[in-house]
Amino acid sequence: MVIHRDLAARNILVDHNKVCKIADFGMARCIQDIGSDIYEQKSKASGRSWITSDDDPKLNKVLNQKPGALPIRWMAPESLYMNIFTHKSDVWSFGILCWEIVTLGATPYPGLTAREVMRQVTEGYRLERPDHCKPELYRLLATCWQQDLNKRPTFHHLKIELSTLLEHQTGYIDLENFPEDDYFSMQHNNDEKL
Repeated sequence: MVIHRDLAARNILVDHNKVCKIADFGMARCIQDIGSDIYEQKSKASGRSWITSDDDPKLNKVLNQKPGALPIRWMAPESLYMNIFTHKSDVWSFGILCWEIVTLGATPYPGLTAREVMRQVTEGYRLERPDHCKPELYRLLATCWQQDLNKRPTFHHLKIELSTLLEHQTGYIDLENFPEDDYFSMQHNNDEKL
């Protein structure tokens, strides 16, 4: 079993038959190798301050990790603040990935900086339902973003629910009413993986 730790639209390959494959296993960890369902990332102090926040030392710890940029917009709260990664943190990321698909590739949390995303997510803010996204699909995505990781669905449950939605509905996105100006790419800090 693998914890991917970087599920995002940029890491999904689609072939000519519309078969999707997960790619970029650079951050992945095999949980059989660690003998646990939880991977706790241990970080070395870099000694270099990249971004600072006087009022949030945990935020500093996450934002100052090196090497490599972190996919903050796709990370679950327990991953952001405690460096804890599980299948349930991958479920969180999968929900964000699906939101990306619904918005045809928009950057999650448009208009917010990485620091703002971390604070907002911890305070309970979640990505809003795009107007063109069917409520049934959005409700399923929102279950992926439960603060309590034990309340998030399993991938097996998500597969069943998505299959059921597919059987009962023809469209998840109303492209006739897609608001092209609502989603945009944004400037980002080089320490943030987009």
